[in-house]
Amino acid sequence: MELRVGDLVEVRSEAEILATLDERGELDNLPFMPEMLRFCGQRMTVHKVAHKLCDTIEKGRMRRMEHAVHLTGARCDGGAHGGCGTACSLYWKHAWLKKVGHDDPVATVRPRPTRELLPLLESNTLKGPERFSCQATELLRAAPTCVRFSDAGQYVTDVRSGNAGLGATVRGILVGLFNHWQRLSRKLPRVLRIKDGGNWGFVPAGTLRRTPSDHLDLKPGDLVRIKPKAEIIATLDTSRHNRGLGFEEEMARHCGKVTRVRSRVDVCVDERTGELLTMKTPCITLEDVVCAGAYSVNCPREFVPFWREIWLERVNESEIRQ
Repeated sequence: MELRVGDLVEVRSEAEILATLDERGELDNLPFMPEMLRFCGQRMTVHKVAHKLCDTIEKGRMRRMEHAVHLTGARCDGGAHGGCGTACSLYWKHAWLKKVGHDDPVATVRPRPTRELLPLLESNTLKGPERFSCQATELLRAAPTCVRFSDAGQYVTDVRSGNAGLGATVRGILVGLFNHWQRLSRKLPRVLRIKDGGNWGFVPAGTLRRTPSDHLDLKPGDLVRIKPKAEIIATLDTSRHNRGLGFEEEMARHCGKVTRVRSRVDVCVDERTGELLTMKTPCITLEDVVCAGAYSVNCPREFVPFWREIWLERVNESEIRQ
């Protein structure tokens, strides 16, 4: 199948998907996870073509994924992974989908769930006490090939697939070239550097040894504003962290935005080890705030960033209505 953004697809039945999986519940080393079962039989639209992804395990690389897409509204709810709150955008192999037209009739009888699929997935999800396997932990196996910045094919695919327009693609290339120069310039005397060699978006390191916290008791649905970048930087240490949580250039793009709290995150799966981590200080996720890949050559993975409460401020509903 050749899929583009906006195409309508139907997630295949459990029995059809089972026929594509090996004894580990994987296809091409990519797990089909228990959280994906609820989408079987549903019709959904392609949100992004997942032909590449940011490597968050070994850091700093882009990797190639074959024959996969992200579907609109299909994120992992962490139900089979200890309640992980990372809300990753799920990967769907073409073999798990079938392309349909808007005028194609919808099946009135849904196939019965197979008894074999869920036990297979569950047995390969739990790897030990408080240790899990998921699509995120297995991405180095599922996407073993690195994509070089100079690989022009990735940019052609971005445009042809509908992942990014021509303007966004050109911007991504220019940002990448600028950041490459910035990395090289860090070997030069400081007077010759542009903003001390920082990447585009310019989030400098903080100066604190012990970072502050705030407790707003935010709950899902609460209206908040993301504080200005300068105020957030004032809460960071020399590694750009606040109590272990990083603040990055892609997050700085949202400073000043008014939105609602999506969730409070207490636990998440460590992508490197599969260990379920309990946060000493819960993080906040926000509605309609994702990493759009603007500074990472339009990576389609669309992470949901974690926010400290000290980086946010409450907004009155009456203030918005005015």
